[in-house]
Amino acid sequence: MTPFSRRAFVTAVAACVVAGCGGGDAPDPPRSGATGPPGTRNPAVGSSADAPRSLGRSVPVGLEIPAIGVDTPVMRLGLAPDRTVEVPPITADDQAGWYRHSPTPGQRGPSVLLGHVTVGAYGDGVFRHLARLRRGDGITVRLENGTAARFAVTSVRTVAKADFPTEAVYGDVDRPELRLITCGGPLEGDEYRDNVIVFAALSATTP
Repeated sequence: MTPFSRRAFVTAVAACVVAGCGGGDAPDPPRSGATGPPGTRNPAVGSSADAPRSLGRSVPVGLEIPAIGVDTPVMRLGLAPDRTVEVPPITADDQAGWYRHSPTPGQRGPSVLLGHVTVGAYGDGVFRHLARLRRGDGITVRLENGTAARFAVTSVRTVAKADFPTEAVYGDVDRPELRLITCGGPLEGDEYRDNVIVFAALSATTP
């Protein structure tokens, strides 16, 4: 991540990553065993010494999470005119978005994907059940070059937006990792109080 994009992410992501998530019921609580500290190593993935090799840069175009029924295209997100992080638009065909100032999935470092938990009058968002994921669940990201990066969940956290763990989400790591972010917790007015953050590590790649 360049110094500019890193600064932009620091100042914007905690406050604006989930704009438009208000409305509807709170998401289902995590299943038993779903939570854990960031950076927890998944035995199925292994340490950085024996993890799959990093991939070259290729933009994500699709995301599959079988455990929660997600199969969505992925759009590119940047910075809004006010220098906050963009989020996917509120539409009936809701989809996830990749923050283009983060590494692409499979590159070394944390690749960040955002999605809504609800999309207003359209109902459930693409990340409605993100908090149901548990350690070891698989995530596949389809890339523009035709390859796929497969990740395994290492931890899931629900945190107050006021306490967003910025360094844990965007900070440098020594292997390819993934971050999925949405709203969570109870509604306070028209906004959810919390963020749900999934941490995952690269487990395999396929041509």
